[in-house]
Amino acid sequence: MEKFEVYVFTALCSINFLISCLLFSKITREQRDPYMDEIFHVPQAQKYCEGKFNEWDPMITTLPGLYLASVGLIRPVVWLADLKGSVVCSTAMLRFINLLFNSGNLYIIYLIICRLHMKDKSRSATRRIFSALVLSTFPVLYFFTFLYYTDAGSTFFTLFMYLMTLYGSHKAAMLLGVCAVLFRQTNIIWVVFCAGTVVAQKMDESWRTEQSKKRDDKSPFHVPLTINGTMRVMRFLLEFFKTPNNIKAVVLSTWPYIAAAVLFTVFVVLNDGIVVGDRSSHEACLNFPQIFYFLSFTLLLSLPTSLSYQRGVRFLQSLRKQPLIYALLMTFFLFLVWKFTFVHKYLLADNRHFPFYVWKRIFQRHEFVRFLLVPGYVFAAWNFLDTLRSKSLFWFLFFSLCLVAATVPQKLLEFRYFILPYLLYRVHIPVPSLPRLLLEFGLYTAVNAATVYIFINKTFQWPDSMAAQRFMW
Repeated sequence: MEKFEVYVFTALCSINFLISCLLFSKITREQRDPYMDEIFHVPQAQKYCEGKFNEWDPMITTLPGLYLASVGLIRPVVWLADLKGSVVCSTAMLRFINLLFNSGNLYIIYLIICRLHMKDKSRSATRRIFSALVLSTFPVLYFFTFLYYTDAGSTFFTLFMYLMTLYGSHKAAMLLGVCAVLFRQTNIIWVVFCAGTVVAQKMDESWRTEQSKKRDDKSPFHVPLTINGTMRVMRFLLEFFKTPNNIKAVVLSTWPYIAAAVLFTVFVVLNDGIVVGDRSSHEACLNFPQIFYFLSFTLLLSLPTSLSYQRGVRFLQSLRKQPLIYALLMTFFLFLVWKFTFVHKYLLADNRHFPFYVWKRIFQRHEFVRFLLVPGYVFAAWNFLDTLRSKSLFWFLFFSLCLVAATVPQKLLEFRYFILPYLLYRVHIPVPSLPRLLLEFGLYTAVNAATVYIFINKTFQWPDSMAAQRFMW
């Protein structure tokens, strides 16, 4: 970083941390006791603070990465400051850990953006810095910075792993991937994604070599969406994985990720499943509409940076040129919505979460609403594909497979599951112009302000409980 860039970035980091601390103070004063999932996480972390590592709450379904990180960060501070008593691992102290992860996420996102777009000289330092700042305030992630949840730490270690992958430090990436899995088991999918990006690079090189021999200048992404184009890619993939030298090169370059996957497989076999605690509410299923919910979520939150008049025109042109493909796609989406829509009991019962109201006021209005939304899903899918058209076909295939694996098995519509795939999508699109970044920042700030305001001020009570209930993501 140049000196000017260092000063600007440091100033923005400081301002971001100061504002986050003020919000943290306000939220913690209003909600001093553990809330929602914190009623499980906080007592478990406090047991670890007391050295009771053999005690475990069976209602917790994730591995103890959050609690181990908390103890590892808090213990040195306690020793240095000579703190004693209940303040050591209080709810506020534990929540503060996520503020540190938030600052780390800002820095990691900035480094990822610099690495991914370092060849694009038109992207100024200001835009890179501001883009990282905007993404660090991504509404769903930012809100859970102020509560003792796994999201901030899970995001930090997963993005850190990906950064190391981009730099070619695969052993370090593997270790960070293990840390990410300790926060949330499904992060193994993003470990596989990191391996996939390495394989995609090998495949891109092989494709270019093959096409140069045929004097074909088409890039890996711009293979025509036709039967012939699909057959070309299929033949290439078959040939690539049949070649011993290619297999050897892939294994040698991805063995750290393979080792992590093997360790995870051993854990799943010994644990008889991915979930470590209460499994009754975390049953996997083929909930294919989850990918449509994610695409819609992505379209809405990326409106300031992704939509434009030119993109709208391109979509209409694509629609006119390939009506049969879109008709088949619509039919396929309708079939998936018809046969594979699952609704979790929590989605219908817990009125403290925003998805409860999304489902109630949109999807439950009429039984045909879910089908009427399919044209919107098709446009969201096209927009998602179009914004990533600068990426290679093989990278996009790996990302899409991991995206499906991260969303489809989830029965519960939970926006927190969209944090990592959205951030990975967003850092890979071209760095937006400053006016678009300002619009995006305005959108995120408005959503964050509304969310925090509602959480603090719009409390309510259940008939069978005197405790204040709050709305949240």
